[in-house]
Amino acid sequence: MLNSKEDLTREQAIALLGSFAKRWIAHDGLWFLSVEKDHGLEDAIVHDIDAMSKFTVIEAKRIMEFLDIPEGGGLDALARALEFRLYAFVNQQNILHPDKKTVILHMSDCRVQSARQRKNLPDFPCKPVGEAEYSLFASTIDSRIKTRCIACPPDQHPPEFFCGWEFTLSEDQSES
Repeated sequence: MLNSKEDLTREQAIALLGSFAKRWIAHDGLWFLSVEKDHGLEDAIVHDIDAMSKFTVIEAKRIMEFLDIPEGGGLDALARALEFRLYAFVNQQNILHPDKKTVILHMSDCRVQSARQRKNLPDFPCKPVGEAEYSLFASTIDSRIKTRCIACPPDQHPPEFFCGWEFTLSEDQSES
């Protein structure tokens, strides 16, 4: 029996990270559903974009501090930071490096979208939130990084991933 958080084993601490992330996403979903119920889907998405635009910058800065990532760290810093997002502890993602100026993120299993599939519901149209979220996260890591959506619901997407994001360094500047 645990008496305090200091008694956690390494395995328990890792499991706790996943539990924290699941709790966060559950809260996020419940908040969203409450706004949707009272104000409709479109308004809920507007508020989600607003909240996530602020949260993603905070998350990026805290990850940078935790991992000692300097500003302007380029695509390698972004790829490393993406591994430490809360999403990375609840979703399955693949990070690809097709070349030195590109990183691609595929969300191969999304907890929200998978739950909707199990309930025979259409994909949640998260693209507007994702566009704000991923572009601001990336530009917080390095202002030279540009973000492009490959596919994200309501877009059609391949069965291998729910959403895909491409991150590139500005063409007029090279990675440090």
